[in-house]
Amino acid sequence: MNYVIIIPARFASSRFPGKPLERIGGKPMIAHVIERAKRTAAARVVVATDDDRIAAVVKAHATEVILTDPNHPSGTDRLAEAARLLGLEDSQIVVNVQGDEPLVEPENIHQVAECLARHDDAAIATLCTPIRHEGDWQDPNVVKVVRAQNEQALYFSRAPIPWPRDAMRHQLKDNRVYAHARRHIGLYAYRMRWLQKIADLSPTPLEMTEQLEQLRVMEHGMKIVVSEASKEPGPGVDTPEDLKRVSAILAGT
Repeated sequence: MNYVIIIPARFASSRFPGKPLERIGGKPMIAHVIERAKRTAAARVVVATDDDRIAAVVKAHATEVILTDPNHPSGTDRLAEAARLLGLEDSQIVVNVQGDEPLVEPENIHQVAECLARHDDAAIATLCTPIRHEGDWQDPNVVKVVRAQNEQALYFSRAPIPWPRDAMRHQLKDNRVYAHARRHIGLYAYRMRWLQKIADLSPTPLEMTEQLEQLRVMEHGMKIVVSEASKEPGPGVDTPEDLKRVSAILAGT
């Protein structure tokens, strides 16, 4: 199986500007992501950025970097531009590893590429993990997914799904309520020929309702497959508080 990892890393962020350059354990955050990506079987690891400062750090870590348009409305658009500029073939599998995931598991990166390789008719593969706390099941910031027995995604939602009608009717408060719930992990593998089409799609009603970009793909009739992650993922970095938490994890404290 042959796959390429592209790591989108933009400087601008409404909640945390410049976060790819923030230092964790003496190294920029983007360096941690690169190191974990290189521990996979990927044929190529490339960082796609809109900022010369990030590009300089990436080059200092002996990694390929490509400069992309700073005005992309989404990470998918940045990924599609980078893949196009790299001249990847239509059959190429591209794994999108976010630049703010310094704890990303190399095993999960390989797994999502392998999942897509198993499903010739799928446009995208992604991962999920069991929900272990009712608070996460109820939290709209935790995206849930339900899937068919063949791993095909049926729906993604911020709502608590699947909804256990009888358990809720009897107001059960144990883990039977969310026993079959799965949390979506934002690690994606794309087939190149589909990635370019996805970037050109118009927003759809369900996407705008839930504010979940993957619903656009499904509403346009494309197939997403979802495997259960072989390793529990660590937290990403969206805020300075997240950075402190990740720093403590990496420091073993």
